[in-house]
This record gives sequence, C-alpha cells and structure tokens, in this order.
Amino acid sequence: MSSNSTMSRVALVTGAGTGIGRAASIALAELGFTVVLAGRRAEPLKELADALGQRGLAALAVAADVADENSTHQLFEKIKTQYGRLDLLFNNAGIAARPVPLEELTLAEWRAVIDVNLNGAFLCTQQAIRIMKQQNPRGGRIINNGSISAYTPRPNSAPYTASKHAISGLTKATALDGRAFDIACGQIDIGNAATAIGAHVQQGALQPNGSTLVEPTMDLSHVAAAIRYMASLPLSSNVLNLTVMATQMPFVGRG
Repeated sequence: MSSNSTMSRVALVTGAGTGIGRAASIALAELGFTVVLAGRRAEPLKELADALGQRGLAALAVAADVADENSTHQLFEKIKTQYGRLDLLFNNAGIAARPVPLEELTLAEWRAVIDVNLNGAFLCTQQAIRIMKQQNPRGGRIINNGSISAYTPRPNSAPYTASKHAISGLTKATALDGRAFDIACGQIDIGNAATAIGAHVQQGALQPNGSTLVEPTMDLSHVAAAIRYMASLPLSSNVLNLTVMATQMPFVGRG
C-alpha cells in the first residue's frame, strides 16, 4: 500500500522515545501513519511528537509502562477513545539485565527483564488484538522486536536471551491465532544497531572464548527501512521473520 492509503491508519510504538523505537516511529509517520508514541519517560516522547508535528506528521505522546497491566490498559483505552482503531503495533520496548554470570543474577533482575520484554509484549498484543478484531475494516499488523539473541546468545545474557526466545514463540502463536481475523504478526531480529542500549559492542563486547572485541555496528536508518517495509505490506502478505544486522558482526557460524 502507498503512504496515501495509510493516511488514516494508526500505529503504536512502545519504547518510542529513543533508539530503534524513535527511528521506527519516524519511519511510520513518514509512511502516513498517525503514530502513538509510548514509553515510560514523557520528555523524549513529547520532544519526538513535537518534532514530527513540525513536519506536518501526526503523533501522540503517551507515557505508559508496558510491564504494568493497568498502565497498558489505559494506553489502549486512550487509543480507542482518540482514534477508534489501531492498525499497527510495534512491540519494541525492551531492557537487559547486568551482564554477569547467571548464578549472580537476582530473581528481581530476571523478573524485570521478563516483565518488560515478554509480559509487556503479551499485554500490548492482547489489547491490540481486541481492538483489531472489532474494528472496521477488521484486522491489523503486529511487529515484535526480537533479537538475534533469540537464536545465538551472548555470554552472560540469560534473562534477555530467554525473553527473546519467548518472543519468537509469541510471534508464531499470534500469527496463527490472528490469521482468521486478518491480523498479521511478524518479528524483526536486529543485530548491532548503533543505539545507546547497544553501545557496549562499540566499546568492546565479551566473546564466548573470553576475549573482548569491538564489533561492527549499523546505522539505525537501515532498521527503520526494514520496519517500514514490513508495515507497508497489505494484510494479505506478512514478513514472519526478518533479520537485519551489521554484516561483519560475529554471529553467523563461528564469527
């Protein structure tokens, strides 16, 4: 579909204030979506909404914590009240735990990652499906931000890796369960995008053999372009899995 055909469509991006979420929000707004910008910190959301508005692009900033059921419910109630529909959800919000040996992690640290990365995606997916099933025209698209960690973990990354493995399962289950209701679900797995959360790979990342390596990264614009492509498809087509990564990062084979 062209940007003209998406002018009245509404997208929600979680973790929209910085990094991948910010880049994706800009790309979706440029594609013609009205973008709801969600995140825990109001300031970067408002700054982005204002910047998009100055370009004539529609955006709404909503402070919300996807790990909190009540906060998530209020977010989606606001979307229903304001727009009456939701055409795209990008489950992007995510955090990582301290990069320490598994046995040194606290249960609270484990739960914090699972609450945001997995439970948050579940809560948003659940709310989105309820809207997408009932709206007219029916259906919509859900894009989950996975990770190449879902397939190949880094050292000392058990909570993050486990959460992203689970996202892969959630993606497939949502794609299957949504099929009868014109709800498409796909996953983007991103490797070494140049973001604040991934800055450690540019400073020197621990490798499985115990060495430390400064790893190649890629510009966020390439991630945004991939998300824009996924979002531009008609609901009769779906990208179930897409991997975009810095070509020379240690991932394929033995690195």
